[in-house]
Amino acid sequence: MAVQLSEAAQARIEQLIERYPTPRAVMLPALHLATQEFPYLDDEVCQAVADLLQVPMVDVKGVATFYTMFPTEPQGTCEVHICFNLSCSLQGARRLLRRAERQLGIEVGQTTPDGRFTLRGVECMAACDRAPMMYLNDELYGNVTEEKLDELLHQKSSGE
Repeated sequence: MAVQLSEAAQARIEQLIERYPTPRAVMLPALHLATQEFPYLDDEVCQAVADLLQVPMVDVKGVATFYTMFPTEPQGTCEVHICFNLSCSLQGARRLLRRAERQLGIEVGQTTPDGRFTLRGVECMAACDRAPMMYLNDELYGNVTEEKLDELLHQKSSGE
């Protein structure tokens, strides 16, 4: 049986299609809705979105894989995103990434074997005035030091 979005999500996408100039223009909001229903956007989920929008699946998959906000493979329950753009790198973001790799025992782009953490390096979080920046799930942290990183990872690993 093929994957389908919920009736509510399908109805919302239909409403959006009526408001946007083309169904293709609804792709980002449709993918956001899909991420609320599925843990990641695999080929089956992308096909379901493509079917609703009546666009080729490869176009949906291309958008889903382009943006880091759309997971396309299983993720840890805690997603650690560290910005490594210029401002953050100048403030030590690369050092933070290496430290997080050591602390978690994985490399950037990987998930810990227990499924708790996924580590990502991201291009920009648009908060350069608080560099270096990181997200832990949906919480944004600025001016992150190595000590603050250690503390945050410890809190998340102990369930605090």
